[in-house]
Amino acid sequence: MKNILVPTDFSEQAENALKVAAQLAQKFNAQIYLLHLIELPVDMANPVGETRSNDLPEAIFFMKLAKKRFDELLSRPYLKNIKVHDIVEVNKAFDGILEASEKHNCDFVVMGSQGASGLKEMFIGSNTEKVVRTSKVPVLVVKNDHAAFEVNDFVFATNLETTGREVLKKVIELADLFKARLHFVYVNTANEFVTSNECDTKLKQYMEGVDFDNYEFHVFNDDSVEQGILNFAKKINANLMGIATHGRKGLSHFFNGSISEDLVNHANSPVITFRLEK
Repeated sequence: MKNILVPTDFSEQAENALKVAAQLAQKFNAQIYLLHLIELPVDMANPVGETRSNDLPEAIFFMKLAKKRFDELLSRPYLKNIKVHDIVEVNKAFDGILEASEKHNCDFVVMGSQGASGLKEMFIGSNTEKVVRTSKVPVLVVKNDHAAFEVNDFVFATNLETTGREVLKKVIELADLFKARLHFVYVNTANEFVTSNECDTKLKQYMEGVDFDNYEFHVFNDDSVEQGILNFAKKINANLMGIATHGRKGLSHFFNGSISEDLVNHANSPVITFRLEK
């Protein structure tokens, strides 16, 4: 965790994410790439490639406004002694977040779950779900203000399929980094019920060769996978929830529908997502 990307629209939710990123940067000696995307109206771009006389001044205005907001944000006490790179991109939409992550070799993205409305600014809320679904690096979604971001109990929902073992390594690395107790949870539903013996067999295969013992495994029964994750995390008072996604090709069989996005939207505590390799 050396390069952390934080997209911002200067909203309260985006700043909550920046505060958490700052704590992570201090703890792990990382640097932050603070990204603002300016989405200008479509009619400012002339389809024949000519520039209208009033296009340039309006674009400059929003660039200057972003610069002013950056200056105010970078003066916050919680960013003291942290290396922060401020970046402004125009007309990139959410793709700009993915591009910036790759360009600056970021290994972590921290985002707010909602953003400020406004025609010319990035909508954190609408973009978070897309980034969660497509980012190649882990995405930490923060909804509330965390004066002290600590992870003591980390819940990771799993379907125990061996195809997810690459993600398993990342999950364990993160838990170890935070010195957190890792709680694997398999949510049993009426539609896809699995017996205890089947779970034991799958768990043995899933954890084969893994040198890590600071974990517990739980089978939790609920009406839906999403509700089961939320209820279990609440039951043990977890600081962080984690799930895996399949990127552009949809979610894994276990997380059918839009479990990761729904969890991000409905959870009060931070949620981290890991992309399954194709």
